[in-house]
Amino acid sequence: MKKVLIIAASPRKDGNSDLLARQFALGAEQAGNKVETVFLRDKKIDYCKGCLVCLKKGECFQKDDANSLLPKMMEADVICFACPVYYYSVCGQMKVFLDRMNPLYGKMKDKDFYYIVTAMDDSKKQLDRAFDVFDGFADCFDNIRRSGRIYGGGADKKGEAKQIPAFKEAYEMGLKV
Repeated sequence: MKKVLIIAASPRKDGNSDLLARQFALGAEQAGNKVETVFLRDKKIDYCKGCLVCLKKGECFQKDDANSLLPKMMEADVICFACPVYYYSVCGQMKVFLDRMNPLYGKMKDKDFYYIVTAMDDSKKQLDRAFDVFDGFADCFDNIRRSGRIYGGGADKKGEAKQIPAFKEAYEMGLKV
């Protein structure tokens, strides 16, 4: 059994990236894994101040929800980022979260990363820009395996993700965790 952590960044409850994250979670649970989903919209996470105190202390001096997510990231065997794409990049909530994970720099290792993005545009080339953000984060750690990507393009209105191939693909990817 693996510990699976899903970081869902949609500001819209039950939005398209949430739907795909739930499908991934369902598949991972059915494969016998322990799954936890963190919805960033339910967390208070302030911007990184760029002071780098976190690299010395192991956590940020700011007292918000970011520090409580550090151990979850460390303990997970599998991390899945699920995010809507705005202007061909990750949404602001995800970027702020990634920046605040700076205390983990160089400390995480031996993890499988999965990425799920949703967008109105269905161009894989355009959505790859969001995956580049996740890959940049993963490059800060040792022995990180980029284990899967879901392109949830063509989903704009809430619930449209149920009508695109990515809905089934997210479940199937979860089964393979």
